[in-house]
Amino acid sequence: MGLEQATDWLGELVGRKPISRKSFLKLGVASALASAVSWPLTKIAEAAADESTGRVARGAEAAYDLVVAESADSYANTVKVVEAMGGMKTFVRKNDTVVVKPNMAWDRTPEQAANTDPQVVAALVQMSYDAGAKKVKVFDVPCNEERRVHESSGIRKAAEAKGANVFYVDLWNIVKAKFANPSSMEGWPILRDAVSADVFINAPVLKHHALTGLTLSMKNLMGICAGKRGQIHWDIGPKLADLTSFIKPDLTVIDATRVLMRHGPSGGDVADVKTFNKVFASTDPVLADTYACRLMEKDPLSVPYLKAARERGMGRWDLEAARIHVVGS
Repeated sequence: MGLEQATDWLGELVGRKPISRKSFLKLGVASALASAVSWPLTKIAEAAADESTGRVARGAEAAYDLVVAESADSYANTVKVVEAMGGMKTFVRKNDTVVVKPNMAWDRTPEQAANTDPQVVAALVQMSYDAGAKKVKVFDVPCNEERRVHESSGIRKAAEAKGANVFYVDLWNIVKAKFANPSSMEGWPILRDAVSADVFINAPVLKHHALTGLTLSMKNLMGICAGKRGQIHWDIGPKLADLTSFIKPDLTVIDATRVLMRHGPSGGDVADVKTFNKVFASTDPVLADTYACRLMEKDPLSVPYLKAARERGMGRWDLEAARIHVVGS
């Protein structure tokens, strides 16, 4: 088997794009070294990984800055907000590879509201294919055992029913983040599937978080990180602001169907859940997260990553000046 065939085979083995010839050679050298010094697989991956300065965003212009829909049907709400933004074809082109990144981290049912509503994910998958996508990938780095998470969340079943590729992530299939300015995220291993996506749709659930106050779209991006993710919580605000700038989501769709009001991020008690029956979308993650704070009656500057985003001049903050459209039922 030649080098080119070997790199193709290794990529096909995990259902991804073939890794580069350079990465394959580096992986071979790192693997040999790892065998000698008993490195774990993640250390091999980091030694072999290419550097990346981040995704190239599509930069689509939507009809509104933010769109909100409210009804008891989360699938319909998702369709309505995307259609009002200009439709999925505003973001997705023919033969694109699309990533839909839900919060799919916890061994919880939809009623417990720790993960994104599966019908929100299903709607985004279906609309992406309708817009011409070649492949739609759905994944997250879970906090609980991944097989239980995929099953109990309902996301795997709902997304696969619409044709999505829902998979367990390969923590060695990474790139190392590189930033133009000093960043504590420099060199952090980021999942290659997230960085290489033609379109990245961030689809978090709105919920309480014991450390940051709220889990919003910027916090949801921790699920594209490999490595010792617990360390991201150290000085989390600047890190998540840098991570958001690195991945540049094309569309943010926040699920506020059922909202975990206490004991987040994992929850577990349905008594802690409040039904909002809302879904809202924006091309600006900062604006989307700021609107979420309004729903929760929380000062955005009390959320560390939003505070860091404002200090960096990221996104829009003024909800009164934003073009916000509320879709009728």
